[in-house]
Amino acid sequence: MRLTRFSDFGLRALMRMASDPERPYSTAEIAEEFGISRHHLTKTIAALATAGIVETRRGTGGGAVLAHPPGDLRLGDIVAVLERNSVLVECFAPDGGACVITPTCRLKVMLSKARAQFIESLNAHTLADCALPPKPPPGGDQLESESRSVSPRR
Repeated sequence: MRLTRFSDFGLRALMRMASDPERPYSTAEIAEEFGISRHHLTKTIAALATAGIVETRRGTGGGAVLAHPPGDLRLGDIVAVLERNSVLVECFAPDGGACVITPTCRLKVMLSKARAQFIESLNAHTLADCALPPKPPPGGDQLESESRSVSPRR
């Protein structure tokens, strides 16, 4: 199964948010970190907010923050939200697509079961299981390396 870019962007953003769950992240900050479209990420964050996975805050100090602890957010549930509008094959589309074998096709049931098992398998893991390492504070790496290179005076 291949996930859409929408899901990819959403999962990356959530993995970053899980690294510091109390901190709000702006879409601009996340988009810059991962080199992704801010416009598309904004749509993804809006979908995650509608689903109750993140909360968004406006104004100074605003941004998106996890609505629940990372250990409470199941990956399969997140992917199901993000892939809600994606169809695995044409006949899964709301209008049924234009597939001429739909009336006699038995593959659709098999694919539907496989998708459900995929989501179930992901639900064995939480966002906490794939959180990114926390980002060092700006200049933090430089200060740390400088403190190691300075020898104590005698």
